[in-house]
Amino acid sequence: MLNSIILNIYLLALFVVGIFSLEAAYLIYNYLKKKNEKVKNAEMSDLPFVTVQLPIYNEIYVAERLIDSVCALEYPKEKLEIQILDDSTDETIKISNDLVNKYKASGFNIELIQRVDRVGYKAGALRNGLVSAKGEFIAIFDADFIPEKNFLLNTVNYFENKNVGMVQTRWEHLNEEYSYLTKAQAFGLAGHFVIEQNGRNNAGLFINFNGTAGIWRKTCIEDAGNWQADTLTEDLDLSYRAQLKGWKFIFLNDVVTPSELPAEVNALKSQQYRWTKGSVETALKILPRLWKSKISTKLKIHSTFHLTNNLVYPFILILALLNLPLIMIKNSVPDSKIYFFIFSFFLISFLTSFVFYAISQKMIYSDWKKRLYLFPIFMSGSMGFSINNSKAVLAALMNRKSPFERTPKFHLTGKQGTISSKMYKPRFDNMVLFEIIMALYSLLGVGVALYYLELGIIPFMMMFFLGYSLIAYLSIKHYLFN
Repeated sequence: MLNSIILNIYLLALFVVGIFSLEAAYLIYNYLKKKNEKVKNAEMSDLPFVTVQLPIYNEIYVAERLIDSVCALEYPKEKLEIQILDDSTDETIKISNDLVNKYKASGFNIELIQRVDRVGYKAGALRNGLVSAKGEFIAIFDADFIPEKNFLLNTVNYFENKNVGMVQTRWEHLNEEYSYLTKAQAFGLAGHFVIEQNGRNNAGLFINFNGTAGIWRKTCIEDAGNWQADTLTEDLDLSYRAQLKGWKFIFLNDVVTPSELPAEVNALKSQQYRWTKGSVETALKILPRLWKSKISTKLKIHSTFHLTNNLVYPFILILALLNLPLIMIKNSVPDSKIYFFIFSFFLISFLTSFVFYAISQKMIYSDWKKRLYLFPIFMSGSMGFSINNSKAVLAALMNRKSPFERTPKFHLTGKQGTISSKMYKPRFDNMVLFEIIMALYSLLGVGVALYYLELGIIPFMMMFFLGYSLIAYLSIKHYLFN
């Protein structure tokens, strides 16, 4: 009886992972069948009025870099408004104020907007700034981004179509080469932007604003119900509310905006927790109205996959827990071998993931073949994050509210800079103990697999072991020695 339960739970977990891999294959197909739209450069005459919003909170290391880059945008000063939405409680506010005074003296229409509290966090700051924003269009950049000088000229022309409500650009990374941690993040994000965003856009599916490096039509934001702070992913939430209202979104793969990746694993855990929990919160909020809407069934199905894709993490954790019992069952219950024949088909999930990320690397990097060594590192890291992200999924499903925790940025470029002795030290993650336990458990599974000569499962169990080990090791190392 127990064996049957374990086998069926394992099969369910594999089924869920496999279903999401089929969605990834669908996105690959839609990405490949349609070429990227060429960038439309705007003429300098008859440009619309644009407001640039910069939501900032305690960004002492990168605030100046951000504001300087926005003031270097190639756009007529008389048609550009810059809002520094600074809720900082440290010296960042002085940096912002000094820069506002400096650029005002140079003729810029730039204002510092500081709230007395952080009600609604980033969503609240954006909503508050929108009240006084004069622009027909609203460009948004987080503190760790540096927009290219031609950002606005490369995006505003797409709004000639009155149905377009938002244009999103692809992220690049200033500190991708800083460490294997940042390289693995860049590897994963390339898949999201190149394949997922393009694939959805090409297929006419809903896409999402990524919270930064994009530009909105102001009336679209207002028509969709404005920024709301009842989820941790206000960007995903507003994206779906807007598209359900009939607004069209555009993703530009060939317009890139550089950003800084988290180089400290505890900060990355916090970011991943926020993104994962927020996406599930948004799914719980949006899915009922989405399925009641008049959009096509195809769009409803693919939107459901999009909003719930982080639900895969608890099932990955289930696989990690049940790998060892499954080896024991296979070698003690002969009738169970049929299950393993079925399970072998789920290798397609792994192969689909490889193709997904390999194509994204090929589309961005000339040396993409050399970068494929990052695939097992990225996959191991994703497995290692299954505890952190499963916790986030469960918190969302149980309706546990949590504050918006910002991700510290340290002005890192290339391999230059350091995260040591910085002001913003992330809190220590108490999930480390469970990661250590799972690492040891996975290592035991490797030993048992070797004993029974179950060689086919060893690479996967090794990835679980390496993933949990590396995440736990870096969590401790970065907290104690940085």
